[in-house]
Amino acid sequence: MRPSGKLHIGNWLGALTNMVDLQDDYTCIYAAVDVHALTTDDGGSPAALRESVHEMVLDWLAAGIDPKRSTVFVQSAVPEVMVLHTLLSMVTPLGWLLRVPTFKDKVRQMEATEESVGYGLVGYPVLMTSDIILYKADTVPVGEDQVPHIELAREIVRRFNFRYGETFPEPQAKLTEVPLVVGLDGQSKMSKTLHNHVELAISPEETKKKLLSAFTDPERLRKSDPGRPWVCNVYALHKYFTPGQTDEIYQQCTQGTRGCVDCKGILADGVNARLAELRERRRDLEKHPDYVQDVLLDGAKKAAEIARATLEEVQEKMGLSRASLKGS
Repeated sequence: MRPSGKLHIGNWLGALTNMVDLQDDYTCIYAAVDVHALTTDDGGSPAALRESVHEMVLDWLAAGIDPKRSTVFVQSAVPEVMVLHTLLSMVTPLGWLLRVPTFKDKVRQMEATEESVGYGLVGYPVLMTSDIILYKADTVPVGEDQVPHIELAREIVRRFNFRYGETFPEPQAKLTEVPLVVGLDGQSKMSKTLHNHVELAISPEETKKKLLSAFTDPERLRKSDPGRPWVCNVYALHKYFTPGQTDEIYQQCTQGTRGCVDCKGILADGVNARLAELRERRRDLEKHPDYVQDVLLDGAKKAAEIARATLEEVQEKMGLSRASLKGS
C-alpha cells in the first residue's frame, strides 16, 4: 500500500479488512511502498513521507495486522526490490507499460503527457511486480482497479520464466469483496486528494460532522419526497456499517418517511460503533511510538532474508555476479 498518511474508511473497506482476514489462511507480507510514493508528487517532503509511513502502519496495526503472524516492513528497507526491478525492466517491453489503463489515467490527472512524466511512473507496474515476486508471492489482495497491474505482473513472470527457466509463480489477484467506495461528494472514489474521505482515526464528533456533509440523492429536496437509495452513497455505506437496518432505511427512504439528515446520523453512529475498538487500539499504540519502528525493523530483517535468496537465484539464472550478495 502506498503511504499516504492516516487511512480512511474507503481504504479500510476496500483493502485493510481483507488484509487482516487473509492472515488466517496465508503467510502474509505487507509493505509500505514508499518508493512508489516518489513516482508522483504524493510523497511530499522526506519528513512528510516518513510520517505518512508511520501513520499508515499505525492504522494497519490498530486494524488487526499482527506482526507475529505477518511480515510488516517499509519497501525501501529491502533494496533488493530495486535491483530486481532493474532486472525485470530488461525483459519488459515498453509497449506493455504504455498500454496500462491506470498509467494513462494518472497522466491525465497530473495534466502531463506521456513525454513529460518520469520513468518511475511508467515503470510503476514493474516495481509492483518486483514487490510481489521478490517474495515468491502467489496471491495478491487488490481492488478491481489494480487487476491490470496483476495481469501485467503475470505477463512479466511468464516472459522471465520462459527466458531463464521456471523461477517465479504467477501471482493471482484476490479481489476484495467490497466494490469501489465512493467519497462524500457522491461522485468520485473516496480519496484524501479530493477531500471527500472520512479518516479512521478521527473522533466520533468529527466523523458525524463529516458524514452530515455527505451528498445524497440530488433529486430529493424535501423529507417527504420519495428517495432513491440505489443512487445514494450514504445508503451504500449503510450496507457495511448498519447492515441490520438497511431494509428499514430503504423502506423509509423510498416512502419519504425518514429524512437524509436522520439517515446520515444513523450512519455516523454505525461507523463510530464499528471503529471504536480500532480507534482505542490506535490511541494505545500512539503512546508507544518506538513500537512501530521496532515492528518495521524486525519485518525488514525477515523480508531481506527472503529477498536475498530470491535475488541470488535470479542473478545466477541471468549469468550475473552474486559477489555483492554474499557479503550482505
